[in-house]
Amino acid sequence: MEKTVVLYNPLSGNCTEEAIKQGLPGCECYDVTKISDYAAVFSGLTSEDSLILCGGDGTLNRFVNDTDGMEIPCKILYYPVGTGNDFAFDVIGSKTSEKPFPVNEYLKNLPAVTVKGKTYRFLNGVGFGIDGYCCEVGDELRKKSDKPVNYTMIAIKGLLFHYKPTNAKITVDGKEYLYQKVWLAPAMFGRYYGGGMMPTPGQTRRDDTVSTLVFYGSGKLKTLMIFPSIFTGKHVAHKESVAVLTGKEISVEFDSPRAIQIDGETILGVTSYRAVAPGLASMEN
Repeated sequence: MEKTVVLYNPLSGNCTEEAIKQGLPGCECYDVTKISDYAAVFSGLTSEDSLILCGGDGTLNRFVNDTDGMEIPCKILYYPVGTGNDFAFDVIGSKTSEKPFPVNEYLKNLPAVTVKGKTYRFLNGVGFGIDGYCCEVGDELRKKSDKPVNYTMIAIKGLLFHYKPTNAKITVDGKEYLYQKVWLAPAMFGRYYGGGMMPTPGQTRRDDTVSTLVFYGSGKLKTLMIFPSIFTGKHVAHKESVAVLTGKEISVEFDSPRAIQIDGETILGVTSYRAVAPGLASMEN
């Protein structure tokens, strides 16, 4: 008999074991925040069985990193219930889905980023700059309230009052670039991050590359005027303030520490990162 296993994140949406079992009677449920032995979860599963991931981008990130290098014998499906759902938006064109959709092909051959000596796989992007700052502030707000976090408002207030840009050295496939007053310097594998922002609109997760957007040089008001166009990808027309660099290996160094986010998961006090495309990531693994 075909078996269905659901891995859910109780911190995403209204994901509860009770609700899942009402919708899928007879399924096995596991809280991803408490799994310590994925081999035991996968034991006995075959190609006829299904594993459903129920959560947001952070849930997917946790899963691909916790299972990196493991053979998963069954079909993997994803049911997006997070707040940003950038992966779903990129893959199926919608942040919500009426039913789980297959994702096996998307969870293999992923890029990697190294931060503070530790390497992580990522699905969507690595945010460094005011996007990392937004995640840092959002994390603090969630500790104080259950209200939804408005990241766009955090970004606007940061641009106007709180966030100070840095200088950066960016190296792409061995070639160095120097920029002043850098507001954003993410590394992208998918098209979307941050709840619908499209920093590198030409990037596709089917290519063996990663891309970085460098948003630099402008003062607060001009940056604020350009910033909304990042949701449509039209910001790239502002060549005086925006550069997009693509390659197999991207390193970004800031001249003062900032928060970084990896598929929405925040790391504080970072001065540099190194991101590599799937081909290089596989060779280094």
